[in-house]
Amino acid sequence: MIIATPTKYYLVAGCAEGFTELNAFDGALLNAGVGNTNLVRMSSILPPRCEEIPPVRLPQGALVPVAYSAITSTEPGQVLTAAVSIAYPEDPGHCGLIMEYHDLAPRAVVEEKVRRMAEEGMKFRGQAVRAVKSIACEHRVLKTGAAFAAVVLWN
Repeated sequence: MIIATPTKYYLVAGCAEGFTELNAFDGALLNAGVGNTNLVRMSSILPPRCEEIPPVRLPQGALVPVAYSAITSTEPGQVLTAAVSIAYPEDPGHCGLIMEYHDLAPRAVVEEKVRRMAEEGMKFRGQAVRAVKSIACEHRVLKTGAAFAAVVLWN
């Protein structure tokens, strides 16, 4: 089965604590609004002319293409941040570029780096950047925590 080329997208982020790292990750997915779906991790291309929409209620169990960043930790007090960014080309007929990054660092640091990564990736493609958009979630671990950020693609 091939998933059709998405025509719509939106950005989401969530953080959570959990019993285990997997439970924390699951909680972060739920917090971001994608927890009851089957995420299909994809590489980092936003199709040309893809339209940004507000987050939608996804059907439970749906196969959902996403580009995402996630990080978990069991170190109390540690700061976790996951972020994604999109660089939009000046040429509307060219694809955009999604970048994902996570680190044990504050949101401002991680978000700045992921935005720069997207700009640099567009330079590799010989494309001028019209704009860059990003989203991130920062979490201070209590016992077991997770941070998640994604670009959700949809039709």
